[in-house]
Amino acid sequence: MASFKILLVEDDLNLGQILNEYLMAKGYETKLCRDGEEGLLAFKQEAFDLCLFDVMLPKKDGFSMAKEIRKTDSVTPIIFLTAKSMKEDTIEGFKLGGDDYITKPFSMEELLLRIQAILRRTAEHNPQISDQKIFEFGRFHYDYDKQLLTIDGESSKLTSKESELLRLLCLHLNQPLDRSTALKIIWRDDSYFNARSMDVYIAKLRKHLKADESVQIMTLHGSGFKLITDAQSA
Repeated sequence: MASFKILLVEDDLNLGQILNEYLMAKGYETKLCRDGEEGLLAFKQEAFDLCLFDVMLPKKDGFSMAKEIRKTDSVTPIIFLTAKSMKEDTIEGFKLGGDDYITKPFSMEELLLRIQAILRRTAEHNPQISDQKIFEFGRFHYDYDKQLLTIDGESSKLTSKESELLRLLCLHLNQPLDRSTALKIIWRDDSYFNARSMDVYIAKLRKHLKADESVQIMTLHGSGFKLITDAQSA
């Protein structure tokens, strides 16, 4: 099973520690932050599979965090935790792009089931969180763990960045890979300089893939890239 990474932002010291330890015991990698500014900074610096935000937080509340995140990321699921039970807050949370909303006090089991359900649903529509490591496309065999791209018995050792980028392209085989998504997952930031760096690695991958003319990386202007086989059109 893939090890999912959760960003937990909770200012209640006891609840935060309990949730952190519980989720880790259930096999999740978690990062615990104590206020909204710290949580938002962590989200910008690292890649997470799910966010768990208390609504009432110091410095920046959970709704404000979600609003900031949804400006650049419409994919990562967000669950809100709150002591309030007002209908208006629930509606506000969903309007801001929240995926679920759970009112304190809640059982750990219920929270875990909600997390599992959202991650299952997300995995169906977002192949980048797959744990697949071996790929076959065209005449190529690609082993992500070993960073080896093989064709007709000849293997090329890829760099770490080349390997991560090729894996994302393979996970989206014959489908568009959004530039911003790739930058956030691999470089943790979609800045101009990282975007230029990614273009360099795309060029390097194209050289590796020239051995099979049925395989190519297409540039989708303004949006991203697509790894295609059998000369499929964009």
